[in-house]
Amino acid sequence: MNPLSESTYLVLLALYQGPLHGYGIIKKIEEVSEGAFIIAPGTLYGVVNNLQKQKLIETVKEEKESRKKKTYAITEKGKKAFELEFRRFQNMLSFTNKIVNEENEDV
Repeated sequence: MNPLSESTYLVLLALYQGPLHGYGIIKKIEEVSEGAFIIAPGTLYGVVNNLQKQKLIETVKEEKESRKKKTYAITEKGKKAFELEFRRFQNMLSFTNKIVNEENEDV
């Protein structure tokens, strides 16, 4: 599997603990990143559409009134993809720490 884009990873992260609607995803990402990452609605819905095509998330609820607000949930396939990417990040950090710590020991 190819590495996930930053925004794709963050959307899967936001949905990891349970379903959210679009605005909830935006707020969860902003909250968990302490404002460091803000995803615009246009970006979010592009990511959501791609994730649905890949069957990594699914629509679990759609309200007919209020602009057809949809609630999304991560699928099992989505959880596996997220967990693989999370392990990849952990490995990258581990390798980075080895080199950075090695360099600091030489100083």
